[in-house]
Amino acid sequence: MKKFRIGFRTVKTAVGVALAIWIASLLHLDYYTSAGILTILSIQTTKRKSIHAIYTRIVASFAVLILSYLFFTFLGYNPIILCLLILVLLPILVALKVTPGFVSSSVILLHIFNEQNFTLVLLENELLIMLIGFGIGFLVNMQMPDIEKELNAYRIDIEEAYSKIFAEVAKYLREGDTNWNGSELLDAQQAVNKGKALAYQDVENHITRKENLFYRYFDIREQQLEIIERILPEITNLPTIVKQAHIIADFLEDLSEHVHSGNTAVKFRGKLAQVKKEFKDLPLPKTHEQFVAMASLYQFIEEMDQYLSIKQTFKGLTIKKGKPVFGEE
Repeated sequence: MKKFRIGFRTVKTAVGVALAIWIASLLHLDYYTSAGILTILSIQTTKRKSIHAIYTRIVASFAVLILSYLFFTFLGYNPIILCLLILVLLPILVALKVTPGFVSSSVILLHIFNEQNFTLVLLENELLIMLIGFGIGFLVNMQMPDIEKELNAYRIDIEEAYSKIFAEVAKYLREGDTNWNGSELLDAQQAVNKGKALAYQDVENHITRKENLFYRYFDIREQQLEIIERILPEITNLPTIVKQAHIIADFLEDLSEHVHSGNTAVKFRGKLAQVKKEFKDLPLPKTHEQFVAMASLYQFIEEMDQYLSIKQTFKGLTIKKGKPVFGEE
């Protein structure tokens, strides 16, 4: 049985609805419970989505107020006119790119239709309901849980998985066999996907900031994972273990001990260049199998250089007091 859990968004919605209805009732507004409905429709998963939702609903509601006055005042209050109004309203909302506001605007529309009399008192009532509903929705949605701890947890999962992968490949290059089942690849993929999605949510929760260090970090790790997945089949299916494999194994063991969110790419690209030099100084392969193995290892070196160059574009992610900052570890 799935564990019952009340999320933060649920709590915000409940509090927001109750607060909106309470304020509207204190002002003795007609249809005061509608303020709670507008609050519900304003609460979204991120701050940016909430602001956009409120914008579309306000524009749609004002469009309804204008059309209601024109249609009902000059054509009368009856279902046929209501039908015509909606037929005109929807294309307008589409043209204004505020179609998500149709439901909330319909609430206002039905209030006016039910009253059968468009007056200044009714207009004031509807404007106050909108102000309270959308206002409370905006205020409660500005409160978002801190997800830095979760993002950091995914970061650690990825780095531990990468470290294990490189260590296992190094072991294979030394011993020619390993019992590794490759589960860290799946772990890394899941951590990258979840971390990137969560980091994007964090971007959406910052109104003025368009870049998120964690999002950039997970994007880099995703690109690196594509390289790892591409080269593993080649490196783990060598026809024979040549001497050069031990040189790469030494490099991978060193790299596996220094997988973190800082920027050490320049340092390890330098070490990789040294590995290339050692390759050139060794004797040429004597058999076809050795030649194939050498070609695979050299391709592996080129791919690892690409792996490191991707990280080199990132200044580094250092966690200080739970917050990500640029810098080297």
